[in-house]
Amino acid sequence: MPTEIASPHDVFPHIRIVMGMVIGLGVTRLLSGTARIVQHPGQYRLYAVHLAWVGSVLLMLVHFWWWEFGLYAIENWTFGKYLFIIFYAITLFLLCALLFPDSMLDYTSYEDYFYSRRAWFFGLLAATYLLDVIDTLLKGPEHFARFGNEYLFRTPVFVALCLVAILVRDRRFHIAFVAAALIYQISFILRLFDTIV
Repeated sequence: MPTEIASPHDVFPHIRIVMGMVIGLGVTRLLSGTARIVQHPGQYRLYAVHLAWVGSVLLMLVHFWWWEFGLYAIENWTFGKYLFIIFYAITLFLLCALLFPDSMLDYTSYEDYFYSRRAWFFGLLAATYLLDVIDTLLKGPEHFARFGNEYLFRTPVFVALCLVAILVRDRRFHIAFVAAALIYQISFILRLFDTIV
Protein backbone atom coordinates (compact mmCIF):
# COMPACT_ATOMS: atom_id res chain seq x y z
CA MET A 1 0.00 0.00 0.00
CA PRO A 2 1.65 3.31 -1.06
CA THR A 3 2.25 5.94 1.58
CA GLU A 4 0.57 9.24 0.82
CA ILE A 5 2.78 12.25 1.55
CA ALA A 6 1.14 15.53 2.47
CA SER A 7 1.48 18.42 0.07
CA PRO A 8 3.39 21.55 1.22
CA HIS A 9 0.06 23.36 1.50
CA ASP A 10 -1.17 20.67 3.90
CA VAL A 11 1.98 20.99 6.03
CA PHE A 12 1.84 24.77 6.44
CA PRO A 13 -1.44 24.91 8.46
CA HIS A 14 0.04 22.30 10.83
CA ILE A 15 3.15 24.46 11.37
CA ARG A 16 1.04 27.60 11.66
CA ILE A 17 -0.96 26.05 14.52
CA VAL A 18 2.17 25.29 16.56
CA MET A 19 3.62 28.72 15.76
CA GLY A 20 0.30 30.32 16.73
CA MET A 21 0.31 28.62 20.13
CA VAL A 22 3.71 30.15 20.98
CA ILE A 23 2.74 33.60 19.66
CA GLY A 24 -0.57 33.32 21.54
CA LEU A 25 1.34 32.79 24.79
CA GLY A 26 3.29 35.98 24.10
CA VAL A 27 0.16 38.01 23.37
CA THR A 28 -1.43 36.59 26.53
CA ARG A 29 1.61 37.63 28.58
CA LEU A 30 1.48 41.20 27.28
CA LEU A 31 -2.27 41.55 27.69
CA SER A 32 -2.20 40.01 31.19
CA GLY A 33 0.60 42.36 32.22
CA THR A 34 -1.30 45.34 30.85
CA ALA A 35 -4.49 44.19 32.61
CA ARG A 36 -2.54 43.89 35.88
CA ILE A 37 -1.45 47.53 35.49
CA VAL A 38 -5.07 48.56 34.95
CA GLN A 39 -6.25 46.49 37.93
CA HIS A 40 -3.54 47.75 40.29
CA PRO A 41 -2.37 51.11 38.89
CA GLY A 42 -0.67 52.20 42.10
CA GLN A 43 1.18 48.98 42.83
CA TYR A 44 4.32 49.86 40.85
CA ARG A 45 5.30 53.15 39.27
CA LEU A 46 4.81 53.03 35.50
CA TYR A 47 7.45 53.96 32.94
CA ALA A 48 6.51 55.31 29.51
CA VAL A 49 9.48 53.69 27.72
CA HIS A 50 8.52 50.27 29.12
CA LEU A 51 4.89 50.75 28.05
CA ALA A 52 5.99 51.87 24.57
CA TRP A 53 8.07 48.70 24.18
CA VAL A 54 5.03 46.69 25.31
CA GLY A 55 3.06 48.29 22.46
CA SER A 56 5.89 47.75 20.00
CA VAL A 57 6.32 44.07 20.87
CA LEU A 58 2.55 43.49 20.76
CA LEU A 59 2.50 45.02 17.28
CA MET A 60 5.49 42.85 16.37
CA LEU A 61 3.62 39.68 17.42
CA VAL A 62 0.49 40.61 15.49
CA HIS A 63 2.62 41.52 12.50
CA PHE A 64 4.63 38.27 12.78
CA TRP A 65 1.40 36.26 12.55
CA TRP A 66 0.40 38.31 9.49
CA TRP A 67 3.69 38.17 7.57
CA GLU A 68 4.32 34.48 8.27
CA PHE A 69 1.53 33.70 5.82
CA GLY A 70 4.34 34.06 3.27
CA LEU A 71 5.59 30.66 4.46
CA TYR A 72 2.67 29.19 2.52
CA ALA A 73 4.82 29.47 -0.62
CA ILE A 74 7.54 27.13 0.73
CA GLU A 75 7.43 23.96 -1.34
CA ASN A 76 9.91 21.84 0.61
CA TRP A 77 9.42 21.79 4.37
CA THR A 78 12.19 20.25 6.48
CA PHE A 79 12.43 19.74 10.21
CA GLY A 80 15.20 22.38 10.26
CA LYS A 81 12.90 25.02 8.73
CA TYR A 82 10.13 24.06 11.13
CA LEU A 83 12.53 24.25 14.09
CA PHE A 84 13.75 27.67 12.96
CA ILE A 85 10.21 29.09 12.76
CA ILE A 86 9.37 27.76 16.23
CA PHE A 87 12.67 29.14 17.60
CA TYR A 88 11.84 32.56 16.12
CA ALA A 89 8.39 32.47 17.76
CA ILE A 90 9.96 31.42 21.11
CA THR A 91 12.36 34.38 20.90
CA LEU A 92 9.37 36.70 20.49
CA PHE A 93 7.66 35.06 23.47
CA LEU A 94 10.77 35.59 25.61
CA LEU A 95 10.66 39.32 24.76
CA CYS A 96 7.13 39.36 26.21
CA ALA A 97 8.22 37.48 29.34
CA LEU A 98 11.00 40.02 29.87
CA LEU A 99 8.57 42.94 29.66
CA PHE A 100 6.28 41.46 32.32
CA PRO A 101 8.06 39.27 34.88
CA ASP A 102 6.27 36.78 37.11
CA SER A 103 7.05 38.95 40.12
CA MET A 104 8.05 42.58 40.65
CA LEU A 105 8.90 42.13 44.35
CA ASP A 106 12.61 42.83 43.80
CA TYR A 107 11.95 46.12 41.98
CA THR A 108 10.60 49.52 42.97
CA SER A 109 9.11 50.43 39.57
CA TYR A 110 8.81 49.31 35.96
CA GLU A 111 11.64 51.70 35.15
CA ASP A 112 13.89 50.00 37.70
CA TYR A 113 12.93 46.58 36.31
CA PHE A 114 13.31 47.60 32.65
CA TYR A 115 16.83 48.96 33.03
CA SER A 116 17.96 46.04 35.16
CA ARG A 117 16.92 43.62 32.39
CA ARG A 118 17.79 45.77 29.37
CA ALA A 119 20.76 43.58 28.31
CA TRP A 120 18.47 40.56 28.01
CA PHE A 121 15.65 42.50 26.37
CA PHE A 122 17.73 44.31 23.78
CA GLY A 123 19.90 41.24 23.16
CA LEU A 124 16.78 39.26 22.25
CA LEU A 125 15.38 42.18 20.26
CA ALA A 126 18.61 42.33 18.21
CA ALA A 127 18.33 38.56 17.67
CA THR A 128 14.80 38.97 16.27
CA TYR A 129 16.08 41.42 13.65
CA LEU A 130 18.72 38.88 12.58
CA LEU A 131 16.23 35.99 12.64
CA ASP A 132 13.96 38.06 10.41
CA VAL A 133 16.64 38.09 7.70
CA ILE A 134 16.78 34.27 7.70
CA ASP A 135 12.99 34.11 7.77
CA THR A 136 12.79 36.44 4.76
CA LEU A 137 15.35 34.36 2.86
CA LEU A 138 13.33 31.19 3.57
CA LYS A 139 10.43 32.70 1.63
CA GLY A 140 12.55 32.96 -1.51
CA PRO A 141 14.75 35.46 -3.36
CA GLU A 142 11.76 37.29 -4.89
CA HIS A 143 10.32 37.90 -1.43
CA PHE A 144 13.69 39.11 -0.13
CA ALA A 145 14.20 41.41 -3.14
CA ARG A 146 10.78 42.98 -2.55
CA PHE A 147 12.20 44.97 0.38
CA GLY A 148 15.16 46.39 -1.54
CA ASN A 149 18.08 48.26 -0.02
CA GLU A 150 15.95 49.63 2.82
CA TYR A 151 15.79 46.18 4.41
CA LEU A 152 19.56 45.68 4.12
CA PHE A 153 20.11 49.08 5.75
CA ARG A 154 17.41 48.74 8.42
CA THR A 155 18.61 45.48 9.96
CA PRO A 156 22.19 46.47 10.88
CA VAL A 157 21.00 49.90 12.08
CA PHE A 158 18.44 48.38 14.47
CA VAL A 159 20.89 45.72 15.67
CA ALA A 160 23.45 48.47 16.37
CA LEU A 161 20.84 50.53 18.24
CA CYS A 162 19.99 47.47 20.37
CA LEU A 163 23.67 47.05 21.24
CA VAL A 164 23.87 50.72 22.25
CA ALA A 165 20.69 50.29 24.33
CA ILE A 166 22.37 47.43 26.21
CA LEU A 167 25.29 49.67 27.16
CA VAL A 168 23.53 53.02 27.69
CA ARG A 169 20.98 53.83 30.37
CA ASP A 170 20.41 57.42 29.25
CA ARG A 171 16.66 58.10 29.34
CA ARG A 172 16.74 60.42 26.31
CA PHE A 173 18.34 57.73 24.17
CA HIS A 174 15.77 55.13 25.23
CA ILE A 175 12.86 57.50 24.60
CA ALA A 176 14.21 58.36 21.15
CA PHE A 177 14.92 54.71 20.32
CA VAL A 178 11.45 53.38 21.20
CA ALA A 179 9.74 56.34 19.49
CA ALA A 180 11.77 55.84 16.29
CA ALA A 181 11.23 52.07 16.41
CA LEU A 182 7.45 52.44 16.74
CA ILE A 183 7.18 55.06 13.98
CA TYR A 184 9.33 53.01 11.63
CA GLN A 185 7.51 49.78 12.48
CA ILE A 186 4.11 51.29 11.67
CA SER A 187 5.47 52.84 8.47
CA PHE A 188 7.05 49.54 7.39
CA ILE A 189 3.81 47.63 7.94
CA LEU A 190 1.65 50.15 6.08
CA ARG A 191 4.05 50.45 3.13
CA LEU A 192 5.04 46.80 2.64
CA PHE A 193 2.60 44.58 4.50
CA ASP A 194 -0.78 46.24 4.18
CA THR A 195 -2.03 43.29 2.12
CA ILE A 196 -0.90 39.68 2.27
CA VAL A 197 -0.75 39.20 -1.48
